[in-house]
Amino acid sequence: MKNKFFRFTFLSALILLLLPCLSSAQKYITSYHKDSTIILTRDSHIDELIARQKDNNTLKQTMDGYRVQIYFGSVRQKASDVKQDFSNKHPEINSYLTYLAPNFKVRVGDFRSRLEAQGFLKSIEGLYPTSFIVQDEIKLPALSK
Repeated sequence: MKNKFFRFTFLSALILLLLPCLSSAQKYITSYHKDSTIILTRDSHIDELIARQKDNNTLKQTMDGYRVQIYFGSVRQKASDVKQDFSNKHPEINSYLTYLAPNFKVRVGDFRSRLEAQGFLKSIEGLYPTSFIVQDEIKLPALSK
């Protein structure tokens, strides 16, 4: 008896949850005509959402990527020195000093893939022995003309 009640309750809840989805899905149905034309009917709010997403994407100048963290510690001067030393040795690679209480972090590079970051890490592993790869928001790569 208990098992039947549970099944009935579960199925009823599932139907109640899916019913609005099924009814709203009909707003976006594609219809086909005899002459092979396709008519797509959609809600006007979709255009507003697309425009809002475009605006958000133009404001956000970052993407998910990887950096190499070469310093982590609580001494600001040491972090600044490590960043300056790195910038002098590798002027073509961006370096970033961040503070998350109570520690400073020096992260370098804007790598789109972990493989790129791994290659760079190999090239500096003797200079910065405690360095490692971290996932981070990176600057968008420059567009070439």
